Amino acid sequence: MKLQLALDEMNLVDALRFTDKVAEYIDIIEIGTPFVMDEGMRGVREFKRFFPDKEVLADLKIMDGGYLEASYAFEAGASYATVCGAADTLTIQGAVKAANDYGKKAVVDMITITDLPKRVAEMEAIGAHILAVHTGADAQQVGREPIEDLRVMKGCAKTAQIAVAGGISSQSIDKYVALKPEIVIVGSAIGHAKNPVAEAKAIKEALL
Repeated sequence: MKLQLALDEMNLVDALRFTDKVAEYIDIIEIGTPFVMDEGMRGVREFKRFFPDKEVLADLKIMDGGYLEASYAFEAGASYATVCGAADTLTIQGAVKAANDYGKKAVVDMITITDLPKRVAEMEAIGAHILAVHTGADAQQVGREPIEDLRVMKGCAKTAQIAVAGGISSQSIDKYVALKPEIVIVGSAIGHAKNPVAEAKAIKEALL
């Protein structure tokens, strides 16, 4: 299992410095959606320059222009780009095609999808590489978590890899590991930890 660090709230310089502290335990560096809004593809390029051995994900949450927008991320050096599962299937197909053309991977973010088995089957039919279970920050504020959706996704996915995000920390990691997702995404639990290195280390060790 890979550990993905979601970077959302820091500016570019602070994010680079922060990531350097925890990089030993991180497999994928996510340039989060707020980060992309602030820095554009510069964030992807700079992280790939400073951490050439790490995979970088651009969390674009594409809703239209799937091929074009995913291409921006892949040309900047990203290994992954995200497209919303709620987007038109044609848009998602475009992002998947871009990923295939560049030798990269498209991640379909399944946030707000209610009929997961149906959408999982549709996404696998068009060759989606990774499907991401995602309980968003707003939903987390009212106590929601992604564990049940992860259980459903793992039960119905046949070909796609599964990632999971939504308030996961070293305190809750074990129940997610038990379901064996390919990628675990952690943001604030590491970013806001009193000891980010210890938190990242504890989570990574749970994935081994």
